[in-house]
Amino acid sequence: MAENSNNSSSGGGNMGLAFIIGGVVVVLAIVAYFVFAGGGMTPETKDVNVDVNLPKMEAPRMPEVEPPTLPQPGPAPSN
Repeated sequence: MAENSNNSSSGGGNMGLAFIIGGVVVVLAIVAYFVFAGGGMTPETKDVNVDVNLPKMEAPRMPEVEPPTLPQPGPAPSN
């Protein structure tokens, strides 16, 4: 009698998933290189000479106002 058992796992479905995950890792490594290392390109030199000297500003003067007077208490009521 011929035994036709298929007990061995070839891992065909897992190999496809492994290649996809490996490809994603490689793409992320390439993107990270260009983001964090500048991609090996020489950066442009920019002139960032900025003048931050501003004229001195003073607050406007408040008008002279006489302070209000507080009301004085009246005589105590008699009981």
